[in-house]
Parts: sequence; C-alpha cells; structure tokens
Amino acid sequence: MFDLDISESLKRTIISHQWIFLLFVIIILSITAGYVNPRYLTIANLSNLLSQIAVLSLVSCGATILIISGNFDISVGANIGLSAVVMAMLIRSGIPVPLAGVIGIIVGILNSSFVGGASILFNAPSFIISLASISVFQGLALALTEGTIQTIYGKLEFIGRTEFFGFLPLMFFIALLGYAAVYYILNHTQLGRYVYAIGDNKEAAYLSGVKVNKNKLIFFILNGFFVGVGALLLLSRVGAAQATTGAGIELKAIGSVVIGGAPMSGGKGTVIGTFFGVFLWGVIGNALNMMQVSPFLQEVTIGLLIVLAVAIASLRLRAERRLSG
Repeated sequence: MFDLDISESLKRTIISHQWIFLLFVIIILSITAGYVNPRYLTIANLSNLLSQIAVLSLVSCGATILIISGNFDISVGANIGLSAVVMAMLIRSGIPVPLAGVIGIIVGILNSSFVGGASILFNAPSFIISLASISVFQGLALALTEGTIQTIYGKLEFIGRTEFFGFLPLMFFIALLGYAAVYYILNHTQLGRYVYAIGDNKEAAYLSGVKVNKNKLIFFILNGFFVGVGALLLLSRVGAAQATTGAGIELKAIGSVVIGGAPMSGGKGTVIGTFFGVFLWGVIGNALNMMQVSPFLQEVTIGLLIVLAVAIASLRLRAERRLSG
C-alpha cells in the first residue's frame, strides 16, 4: 500500500511537471551523443549550445505568455527579420549601436502589437492575423533592403562573443533574464493571473471583471519585446540580416512551449517547462550536427518533434483527467 502510494505520487509529479521527463530525455540524448562523438561533452560545445538556444529562448518566452493565454503569433520569424534588418540598416547608416538596438526592439513591439490589435479589432483568431502578417513583415523587409543582405562588419559582435567564466555566453545570460522575467510575471503578478484566467476561460474571466482585450494587447506587447531582443542577439551572432532572418523559429518556439507542458488550448503551462523544451531542441540540433546527420534529415526531425510535442501534450491532459477523476 505504501509502495502504491509512492508510485501514484511519482506518477502525478511527472505528469504535472513535464520538465522532469524532458530532463531525463536530455540526459539520455547527451550521453548517447557523447558516446558517438566525445567532443559533444566538452565545455566548448556546451558554450556553443547555449549560444545557439539564446534567441529561441527569448522568442519562446513571449510564446509562453501567448500560448498560456490562448493566443498564437506565428509571424515572429518574419518579425525578427524586419527588426534585424532595421537595426542593421541603422547601424550601417552611422546610428549609434545602442540607439539602433532600441529602435529595432520597438519595431518588434509594434509588429507584435499590430497582430494583437488587429485580432482584437476584428475579433479574429490571432493565428489567422499572424499568418497574414508574415507577408506584411517580410514584404516590408524586402522593400527596405531590396532583397540584399545587410552586413554590419562586426559592429555588434561583442554581445555574441562575450562569455562569463569561460563558458557562459552573454547571449544566454540575457536569455536567462528573460526566463526569470516571465517566471516572475506568471507567478507573482496580477497580469500573470490574467494570463492563466483568460487562457482557461475567456468568457468567465470577462464576467469576473478582467479586461480581456486590454490584457491581450499587453501579452502581445511583451511578446514583441522578447522578439525584438531576440532579433538583436541574432544580429550580433550572425553579423548580418535579411528578410528571411529568423524564418522557422516560430515553429520551434511553439513546439518548445507545447512540449514543455502547455496545451494548445491554453490555460496551463510554465516557463520552466519552456526552458527544458528549448534545451531539448538545442540538444537535438547540436547532437545531430556532432553526429554529422544530413541537414535534410534534421528538417525531418524538427517536424517529427513538433508532432511529438502535440502528442505528449494530448497524452498528458488525458492522464491528468484520469488521475483527477
């Protein structure tokens, strides 16, 4: 009886804290990759891995708030492209780097606010509005650059190259600040309670006095901020920008949040789960590169992982209903 209670308690813990399962998977994958290629487990590769997931981390921070609240923004990749292009062009024209960075972040906020505002104004799903916005943002970026790559010749590389203690990239440290900010918002502020309330039942939240539309717009503004900072980090790491910069990152961000335990229907989720979801993406991509897997097969893996994320979320919800029943 005692053993049964322990087993049941452990099962409930794993189901309610999906990050435990993700951590186990990450450890298994890392051991396997390290066995195939010993360089995988080196400090240098760890530092590279942390740099690789920094931008995705920030985009996923914004996606966490949106998905828990029952919203989506699949235009973040195009948003990053436009924001990064604006930053690069301003830097090339002689504008001070800090000012160019701030303007680029503002562009990210305005773009995301456009998606949220249009969704509210037309009472349309944010998924549809953001789908249409991809063409808008990419078209603007192409018009500004005339389809050319905007290089900045190392004028922003200090962010991408700076490391603490010889292995912790500044980029990842900034990402950690993003995770901490979202954790604080979701767990210690009224706005965080509104995120869950609106995602769980928008009508009930409205009837209880929550200003749904106002808060929804705030959620998109926060998302735009994280996307803008992500664009800044990506520009620093790559040293150039074009309209397609950031393309595809929206799928990884949504996949990270969902595989981290947030259902597509909203109302649940944690930023800790998102962190491990992002880390799993990074480990898989890095391990496949270290094992010299074809880039084409890596694309297949990305698609399958998104399907797996949805499947895990669905199975988790079913398990929660059985345990609660």
